[in-house]
Amino acid sequence: MKGRKKSCALVVLLMTAFLQPAQAGLSDKFKVYFNQPVNTSVSSGTPAIYVNGTIMDTLVSYINNAKYTIDVAQYDYNQDEYFANIAAAVDSAYARGVRVRWIYDGSSPNTGLSGLNSGIYKVASPTSNNYGIMHNKFVIIDANAPDSTQAWLHTSSMDWSGTMVDYDYNNILFIQSQQLAKAYTAEFNMMWGDTGAVPNATTAKFGPYKTDLGLHNFTIDGIAVQLYFSPSDGTNTQILNCIATADSELCFGIYEMTESNDANAIISKYHAGVTTYGILDQYSATSSGGQYSTLSAALGTNLKEYVGNNTIYHNKFMFVDACSPTSDPQVLTGSHNWTKSADEYNDENTLIIHDATITNLYYQSFYQNFLSLDGTMSACTNSTGIDNTVENSFAIYPNPAVNKAIVRLAQIFTGTVIEVKNILGQKLQTIPAINLETSLDISAIPNGVYLIELNENGHISTQLLMIAR
Repeated sequence: MKGRKKSCALVVLLMTAFLQPAQAGLSDKFKVYFNQPVNTSVSSGTPAIYVNGTIMDTLVSYINNAKYTIDVAQYDYNQDEYFANIAAAVDSAYARGVRVRWIYDGSSPNTGLSGLNSGIYKVASPTSNNYGIMHNKFVIIDANAPDSTQAWLHTSSMDWSGTMVDYDYNNILFIQSQQLAKAYTAEFNMMWGDTGAVPNATTAKFGPYKTDLGLHNFTIDGIAVQLYFSPSDGTNTQILNCIATADSELCFGIYEMTESNDANAIISKYHAGVTTYGILDQYSATSSGGQYSTLSAALGTNLKEYVGNNTIYHNKFMFVDACSPTSDPQVLTGSHNWTKSADEYNDENTLIIHDATITNLYYQSFYQNFLSLDGTMSACTNSTGIDNTVENSFAIYPNPAVNKAIVRLAQIFTGTVIEVKNILGQKLQTIPAINLETSLDISAIPNGVYLIELNENGHISTQLLMIAR
């Protein structure tokens, strides 16, 4: 017994030692990804993760781990040969007995739905004149699992297409919370018209016909999270409330903004001395009621217009007080563009996450986005920075993984090796890293949590990989 206790203590000690340098301050209940480059030099200690073109591998991994239920509410799904096949993963889950339900926008192509098993029930949103669009992008996995840790919520700003995955600017979240998963399920059920596998068109409610379920406030691993669905929950009021909390800094990256009260609230904060930066897609400069010109007149060079070559700035996020960790830093993100249609007619979802580390992750993404548009932006004084010339940031996907995982490096250094270790620190594999992406064959490694260590001539970076079949 003494030896066993000592072994357990060693496991805890090693986990603590390895976890702290890699993800210090970030709750393991939250996984945040960006599909365009980030700038870890303004990190407060936890590097943001850039996974261009690979986020679908991670989503497929979660789908492959589903044991009971999968609920999908996705605006548009057009499968591309260059990203992991969502329909195939969902079909496989359905074949092994997982209950699958799917809601999609009735006015969008959704060509990827042709790959779904015909036995899977699917519901299209209405296309009537007094309804907008079903613009949600979320997946709920095992919301009511007996083991609450199996419940996951995936949401993002991203539609499912090759352009959206590879080129358009988007942010992606995975959150482990049965409470939050159940709240999303309640909203899904309202659109589905039933709590079971078969939809009921008679009782289904979309858009302005929905009601506020009152499920707004959650605490996940000590982090306060707010949830709002449009149009029933007054989301634009929550956007204004979030703007109002800004004491020192306010940054926003929005595809479409036509709400003049949002723009005016931002301008008021700027004139009150709040450091303010923004990015708007060119659509906000050309669309009817777009607020680019109003904001540009006030913010000047602190506002950038994204003009892409067949690509768009598709984020819908704002964060406040990223440089002021004692002033309730928070991120607002989701599917909701800052428009009257989103607030009054569309089906949308919005999260507000009150956490300094997560806010800093969005700051790292926005900072790089702003610089890439030839902007100049001052860095937070509380940034510790991660010098990629000494310690390289890297991403692992999919995670959890089954038989193969990819390690993607920010850059290559001579002599870099990737080591796979068990939780006791015992080395299982050593692979030279000669390309930006290195494939790990983990088919012979049992299920569990492992350490992926990047060794660059003695400079060590470590992340965790979960293997789950």
